[in-house]
Amino acid sequence: MKSKGAAPLRPPLPDETVLVRKAKSGNAEAFGELYDAYVERVYRYIYFRVTDDQTTEDITSQVFLKAWEHLDRYKPGGSPFVAWLYTIARNAVIDHYRTRKQTVPLEDIGALAVEGEALDDRMERLFDLRALRASLQQLTEEQQQVLHLKFMARLTTEEVARLMGKREGAIRALQMRALQTLAKYMEKEETYG
Repeated sequence: MKSKGAAPLRPPLPDETVLVRKAKSGNAEAFGELYDAYVERVYRYIYFRVTDDQTTEDITSQVFLKAWEHLDRYKPGGSPFVAWLYTIARNAVIDHYRTRKQTVPLEDIGALAVEGEALDDRMERLFDLRALRASLQQLTEEQQQVLHLKFMARLTTEEVARLMGKREGAIRALQMRALQTLAKYMEKEETYG
């Protein structure tokens, strides 16, 4: 789960509906396949909303536990299963900040290391990551959500609109404003950070 590099995300499962149906009937192996298919996406979604890797891993585990416990609430045919997981993840992150005092631990540079990568390259990646996290925090909740769903979850505009309860045109406008605002804050972070 710790790979945050540019590895491509898996496409949605072609037999997702079958796996969900099996999992709903108690088949843990089918749920395991859904977990394997979507854990990286959910992890990435949470990663940019919390302050450290351990918290990200803990919340990701909670999301899949809640999904397993409440699988009967998911209605196939509406939005994709991964969109339902994002709803659980979003609520889990909100609960995390409601119930815990936010702290910012020192980052473990070794965890960011890529084999053969020089220390200055690791430090640059660390600063880039911090700048992105700081910049994302400047966006509204809706702007953060639309960027996560579009670019990390790789949902279509139609799926994002359905999940967020908005029209596709509103999602495109929200995405454009979010990217413009993010670019402004990233530039400021690079200049002053």
